[in-house]
Amino acid sequence: MRGTVIIFVKAPVAGRVKTRLGADIGYGRAAALFRTLTQRTILESLKGEWQTVLAVDPPLAAHESARFWPSCLPRVPQGQGDLGQRMARAFDHAPPGPVIIIGADAPGLRAQHLRAAFHALKGAGAVFGPAEDGGYWLVGLNRRRAAPELFKGVRWSTKHALKDTVQTLPPDFDVRMIETLADVDEAKDLAVIGPAAAAH
Repeated sequence: MRGTVIIFVKAPVAGRVKTRLGADIGYGRAAALFRTLTQRTILESLKGEWQTVLAVDPPLAAHESARFWPSCLPRVPQGQGDLGQRMARAFDHAPPGPVIIIGADAPGLRAQHLRAAFHALKGAGAVFGPAEDGGYWLVGLNRRRAAPELFKGVRWSTKHALKDTVQTLPPDFDVRMIETLADVDEAKDLAVIGPAAAAH
């Protein structure tokens, strides 16, 4: 069964995205960099046999024209709540089959990582792409079994996010990890972007 990749994106508006990064380098530049990262992520997500869906914020952006994102991609609003509540809702409302959720701030993400995650989900209940800071850039479920406590009590934006999330899964879940990647949250992370960081 064909899987689904859901990309969590925000409208690249200065002062509303990458605010920690913006505090260091300026909110306009941070928004421009986020737009570049989002474009890269979308391009990689279109190189596979899965379906790609954008979960967008703010909710009204789901109904805008292709001002920020390719019009060919279906869009759904992220909705209300913390990150865990929004991701849980995305899993619940996704088409049948395995589902992977990613953000748009891991410059090293490639289509091969998404293939590796779907391959892992053939046997595992859940898969994660760890981030170097203790969080994660990918989470996926095969959805053959329920995970009713998923994301409850996770300490988001901390070094504990991955460990906390794994602990919300049923204890007998087979959990796999794929490659660790860096994500971009602060100015010190800009080196992982490469030349694009200097272009904005």
